[in-house]
Amino acid sequence: MDPAAVRAYYAAKSQHERDRLLSAEGLLERVLTTRLLEPHLGEPGRALDLGGGTGPYSVWLAELGWDVTLADLSPELLAIAESSLPAGTVREVVEIDARDLSRWGDATFDAVLSLGPMYHLTTAPDRARAATELARVTRPGGLVAVALMPRYVSVRRLLSLPDERWQLADPAFLDRLLDDGVLENAVPDRFTHVYGVEPDAVAPFFESHGFATVALSSTHGFLTGVEDGFEALRVEHPSAYGRLLDRLVATAADPGVLATAGHLLYVGRRA
Repeated sequence: MDPAAVRAYYAAKSQHERDRLLSAEGLLERVLTTRLLEPHLGEPGRALDLGGGTGPYSVWLAELGWDVTLADLSPELLAIAESSLPAGTVREVVEIDARDLSRWGDATFDAVLSLGPMYHLTTAPDRARAATELARVTRPGGLVAVALMPRYVSVRRLLSLPDERWQLADPAFLDRLLDDGVLENAVPDRFTHVYGVEPDAVAPFFESHGFATVALSSTHGFLTGVEDGFEALRVEHPSAYGRLLDRLVATAADPGVLATAGHLLYVGRRA
């Protein structure tokens, strides 16, 4: 990971990131993430919202009774959180790199949400360091939830953006994207230093770093790319929206949707 490049992206896009989960795509991601996680959270305890940005999931955890620490690499996102979160939402707000959580001792947290950092770690050693640190700060039996991106989503994203699409004309760029899963965007201030996973490799990776797998799911279900229509359904036909949402939850771990999902959610427990 290039921390400076990642910080620069989130500095340039801080307002967008603040509002991201309010878009049709973000609303679906958020509702599925919370629906998929809540059954596994158990009794409230200490939680780390790692890569939590402006704090939307910190608010959700706090409303469920958790004692939350919000941490992120981006000072701009944390500044928005500090100015906008209701008083008492979080214990502390910490600027930190997910590869080094030495601020906290072993087994500090009952649950860790890492809904962003892992997909910016483009080298295997960095991903191993981050997973090792996740395991270290999570108590035995504690819950870990990690957001990931499958590699095909980066191709779809580039195809949808005329001022970034040209990069796909470079065979080496395309090969690195599809064979290695790495996106290094040449367009300034755009989403960059991204690692896309192969879904079949996710559970073995985390299990090799001390976790027992609970689930791997799509947080867009089988609706990646048509989230606007799903949000329109919510407004126009709420009962139909609710029924389809239940189906999205029930099928979120279907292997048929994982490789083409917008985001993946790995849920595991510290062994």
